[in-house]
Amino acid sequence: MLIFTIFVLLLAAVIIFLNIFIVQQQTEYIVERLGKFARTAGPGLHVKVPFIERVVAKVDLRTRQTAMQIDGKTKDNVTITMTVAAQFHVSYDRGDGAVVQSGVYRSHYMLANPEDQMRAYIADALRSAIPNYSLDAVFDNKDSIAADVNTTVAARMVDYGYDLVSTLITSIGLPADVEASMNKINSAQREKEAAQSLADADRIKVVVEAQAQAQAMEESGRGIAAQRKAIAEGIASSLDVIRESGVSTKEANSLFLFTQWVEMMDEFAKRGANTVVLPNDFNQASSMFEQMLAAAEAEKPRE
Repeated sequence: MLIFTIFVLLLAAVIIFLNIFIVQQQTEYIVERLGKFARTAGPGLHVKVPFIERVVAKVDLRTRQTAMQIDGKTKDNVTITMTVAAQFHVSYDRGDGAVVQSGVYRSHYMLANPEDQMRAYIADALRSAIPNYSLDAVFDNKDSIAADVNTTVAARMVDYGYDLVSTLITSIGLPADVEASMNKINSAQREKEAAQSLADADRIKVVVEAQAQAQAMEESGRGIAAQRKAIAEGIASSLDVIRESGVSTKEANSLFLFTQWVEMMDEFAKRGANTVVLPNDFNQASSMFEQMLAAAEAEKPRE
């Protein structure tokens, strides 16, 4: 009798031990009683009724990600392949106290394969949206397209106990011939911009050089004018000094001409590369200017 009692107690302890279960954080268990939903068990220590209750599902509440590739045709008839990443998790909604309306309940009992259903919804939404955009517009608006798809699909998946956190278009693949054509267009555009920049640079260089040359000529003209003014003032000063010494105006002019003639001959002698024919008498040199004027007048065409 004692042995039987010990056996019964040991058997009861084993049965109780086997029906104790621990639920981990961010996890929720679904418990059925005789094949019918009974309750959900959150994180912590729990006990189920032996032979009557059983754990039928362990629902992970963490956010998960699934990736998919979806083909679509743009408004300008280009077939593209989009890589889409969707982040989702079981809804944290508790159903206002009604367990059968909670996200955990719906995620297990409403759909046999929720990920496949979500993929189908996303593919349908994208293939409906892409034909409204040209190829360039798809690249420019991929984030807004993904946001619109996320809003549409999230409204459907919430009925099945899932919250769609975000939908991202991570890459857009193009046919090889289309990609090669786009690269050529981009290359041609860059070459055009480079040629325009070089042309602008050359134009600016020419303008700057012309401005610099004009300024140089202006400064040179001012220098020549100042030089001539200084020469004239020097000549006038020299004549005044000569007159003050008692020399007549005619003698002063002759002396001045003689001085200029000597300096000119000295300059030609220093250069030594030119031959200059001049009168050997200085008195005849004074008539050279009048002779040059007479020659110039003779060369003018007569009317």
